Amino acid sequence: MHSSSTKPRLSFWQLWNMSFGFFGIQFGFALQNANTSRIFSTLGANPDELPLLWLAAPATGLLVQPIIGYLSDNTWHPKWGRRRPFFFLGAVFASLALVLMPNSQSLWMAAAVLWMMDAAINVSMEPFRAFVGDKLDESQQTAGFAMQTFFIGCGAVIASLLPTIFTDYLGVSNVAPAGTIPDSVRYAFYAGGTVYLLAVLWTVFTADELPPENLEEFQRERSLSKGLGHALAEILGGFGRMPKTMVQLAYVSFFTWVGLYTMWIYTTASVAENVFGTTDATSAAYQAAGNWVGMMFAVYSGVSALAAFILPVLARLTSRKTVHMACLAIGGVSLASVFQIHDKQMLMLPMIGVGLAWASILTMPYAILAGSLPAKRMGYYMGLFNFFVVIPQIIAGVVLGFVIRHAFDGHAAKTLVLGGVSLLVAAALTVFVKDNVRRPK
Repeated sequence: MHSSSTKPRLSFWQLWNMSFGFFGIQFGFALQNANTSRIFSTLGANPDELPLLWLAAPATGLLVQPIIGYLSDNTWHPKWGRRRPFFFLGAVFASLALVLMPNSQSLWMAAAVLWMMDAAINVSMEPFRAFVGDKLDESQQTAGFAMQTFFIGCGAVIASLLPTIFTDYLGVSNVAPAGTIPDSVRYAFYAGGTVYLLAVLWTVFTADELPPENLEEFQRERSLSKGLGHALAEILGGFGRMPKTMVQLAYVSFFTWVGLYTMWIYTTASVAENVFGTTDATSAAYQAAGNWVGMMFAVYSGVSALAAFILPVLARLTSRKTVHMACLAIGGVSLASVFQIHDKQMLMLPMIGVGLAWASILTMPYAILAGSLPAKRMGYYMGLFNFFVVIPQIIAGVVLGFVIRHAFDGHAAKTLVLGGVSLLVAAALTVFVKDNVRRPK
């Protein structure tokens, strides 16, 4: 691939076009994060069963992202480039899954569709991280990841609000017979699938890719890398060759994603119990709580979209790891405080702190990581880093059900305190991360 010094500096609108697909991808993730527990509960799942049902998402990422990263590193087409074929294929299948999810007739079907949805979203998303490393020199990489974070925030705001928009402004029903998904949720997923596909297609057709610096050498290396056995050896062997910075970030990522996974799984049940006074997933109050959680998630996503352009400025004044540590600490305190809040309006306040943390989580670790990775294996290592995003979620998925049942007496809100503490631990571990560029330009 091109060295950092030979990569052309991109304009604002070129950064916009190459990142716009994330607007659609986040429609998929936001609808999944805000509504999956609601769908599972509506179909009969108990609170202590939710973590295991959610395991489909991180387990899929564990399998898919390193493989897609490896394949995209070894792909080149004169017209379609390296990463864009994966953007497109993932978008097609993710859009289909978004249509299927709210039409699930049983718990097992919803869990199966979640596998499909998360696999397809990961096929689209993983190459986007490597896309920044491919196209931008080091002086623009933080800005590139910040632009992605901006679109992630904007997409998540709109997607999280969709059930409320359909209910409050378009008169769509937010209740349904027992075991049936409300129309407000179904229409939100239909809209999300459409936006997902269109936004990714925008990037596919408006952004180009830099060819390998030495095409003949690239093709020779690609021919040598063919074969399932070689691919698996390369993927698994990379653990022993991870750059030191990546190892340090792995510890931070582990505790970060335990906290986030806890929030996504249990915020709906927590708000329903603590604020709306119900644990009955078939009740109108529980569905109202689900819509309110969508609004809460829209707030933290909106904050992250705005913070995306402020954090790089703060990083230039201090350092990327200082900014990340501060944002994680603020997010941890904010998430833990949800347990003490019983007024729905006041629930928006901690979401501001969570939004700051989310903006940094989506920007700073990847900017720090990109500077420590070899250009030829950018996609592979970005995919490998995802192990430290999904493994903590898998562990949390296995453990949280036991914790809520035996330690928290079935009270979901207490798990949010645990999630907040996990973010604080991640903040403390950030101190030990070595950033190769202290003051990014």
